[in-house]
Amino acid sequence: MTRVLVLNSGSSSLRYRLFDGAEVRAKGLVQRIGESGGDAADHGAALRRLMDELDLTGLAAVGHRVVHGGERFTSATIVDDGVLSAIEELIPLAPLHNPAAVTGLRVARELLPDVPQVAVFDTSFHATIPPEGALWAIDRQVAAKWGLRRYGFHGTSHAYVSRETARILGKPVTETNVITLHLGNGASAAAVQGGRSVATSMGLTPLPGLVMGTRSGDVDPSLIFHLHRVAGMPLDEIEDLLTRRSGLLGLAGDNDLRSVQDRFEAGEPEATLAFEIYCRRIREYTGSYLAVLGRVDAITFTGGAGEKSRLIRATALDGLEALGIAIDPERNARNETTISPEGSPITVCVVPTEEELEIASEARKAIGASES
Repeated sequence: MTRVLVLNSGSSSLRYRLFDGAEVRAKGLVQRIGESGGDAADHGAALRRLMDELDLTGLAAVGHRVVHGGERFTSATIVDDGVLSAIEELIPLAPLHNPAAVTGLRVARELLPDVPQVAVFDTSFHATIPPEGALWAIDRQVAAKWGLRRYGFHGTSHAYVSRETARILGKPVTETNVITLHLGNGASAAAVQGGRSVATSMGLTPLPGLVMGTRSGDVDPSLIFHLHRVAGMPLDEIEDLLTRRSGLLGLAGDNDLRSVQDRFEAGEPEATLAFEIYCRRIREYTGSYLAVLGRVDAITFTGGAGEKSRLIRATALDGLEALGIAIDPERNARNETTISPEGSPITVCVVPTEEELEIASEARKAIGASES
C-alpha cells in the first residue's frame, strides 16, 4: 500500500506523479486543458488519459494539492461529499486555485471510486502559528465572523525542506530552528521552530509577503482605499493590479526572474531596482524571523529561484555577517547543499523542494498506510 498518485490541478493544467514509496514511477504535465489545440478537452479527459497511460494497480490513494484549507482543515483529509463541499466553500479565499482542485477531486472520485482521495492543503502546515502571529489587530468579532487571519501557503514545501535541513545538520527536527525561503514565481518565507511553523509571510491569501512574479507582496493597505477613492479604480481592477500586474512584472515589465536577473547584471536601471526590492524584502523577513525564533540553526533556500540563483542568495543575505549569516562565494557558485563558510554560527543551505513527495507522504498518513 505504498503506491500514491499525486495530482496538482491548475485552471488549465494537470501535473502528476506516481510514487511507489519514495520512488517516482511516472510523472508528467497535461497543459492547455480546455484550450484550442491543448492536450485535453477538460480535466475529465486529462484524467482519463492518465488512467489509460499509467499502471495504477495497487493504488493506495490519490493525493490532491489544495491551496486553501481555511480554519477547518489543519491536516491531510480523506475526501467525502461533505469535505468536497467545504473545500468548494473556501473558493472565495483562493479563487485562482481552489476551483481547479475541486474539479480534480470530483473527476478523480468519479474515475477511481474505490481509491481514497486525500486533500493535502498548502495551509495546514501553518496551522501551528500561535495567535499572536496569526491574528491582526482588527475588530475581533469581524475577524472571527469572516475567518480573517494569517493562513500561509507553500506549506508542503516548508514542511519538507525544514525536515531535510534538520537531517543535513544532523539534528532532530524537534530541536532545529530554520528559516525557509521558498523562492519562485510565487514566494514565501517561514520560521519553523522544532518542526512547527510559527510565522510565515503570506496571509489570508497568497498575495502578501515577499515580492513575486506578478504579485505585489506587502503593500500599505490604505493604497487600496486611495486607488479606489482618489484614482476611481474599481475594486476588481485593484485586485487585478496587485495580483496579476505587480511584483517583478510591475517593476520591470517582466515576471521571469531569470530575465530580470540577467538585465540586473547588465546594469539596466528598471531591472536593477526590481531585483534590489526583491532581495531586500527577503532580507527584511529573514531579519524579522531571526527575532521571532531567537535562535536560528539554518536559513534554507528552496524553490526554482532559491535552488538555482547564486546571485539572489548572495544578494538577499548580503550585509548580515554581524548576525552570524554569511555565504561562501565558491560554495554558492557550485550550488552546494551548504553554502555558508565552515564554522558559521548559522548554516545557510540549498535544499531542492519535493512538494509532490510530501503530498504522497501526507496522503499515506491520512489513510494509515505505511511509507515503505
